[in-house]
Amino acid sequence: MNEIGEQLAASTEAAIAFLQTVPMFEEIDSSCLRSLVGVLERVQFAPNQQIFKQGESGHLLYILVSGRVHVHIDHLTLAELTPGQAFGEMAVFDSQPRSAAVTALENSECWVLSQAQIHQVIDQNPAVAIALIKVLGARLRRLIGLFATAEDLFALKAQA
Repeated sequence: MNEIGEQLAASTEAAIAFLQTVPMFEEIDSSCLRSLVGVLERVQFAPNQQIFKQGESGHLLYILVSGRVHVHIDHLTLAELTPGQAFGEMAVFDSQPRSAAVTALENSECWVLSQAQIHQVIDQNPAVAIALIKVLGARLRRLIGLFATAEDLFALKAQA
């Protein structure tokens, strides 16, 4: 385990403070986060290790604690995530296969929550659902921007 992960694991208060920096949890009260910290599972990934594949069923939400991960479809990069960002939430909510793959770019540590744990947190604190909708909306807007840029590039190429 890396130093950051060890520090967060050693202190519930440090773990709560870290979760409050994660966009989907930043508006959640400390008591709710305290119960969440108690059920988080820590998972480590080596460089180039695939965390999950596109098309797999998914019931886990990942919170990146350290390292960097690459979200991609084949060789098309959708995002590079850094500590404090979460991924895998779409499959947790719609129970559809994973829409993209995620691969560790370097030694990385994640905290993992199951679909049942997320639903329990939302039941206890509906603000989590609102925060998740905001995160998903921002990601959707970013992807729409990527596709619009790609369409512009194809149009320019066709004109050349």
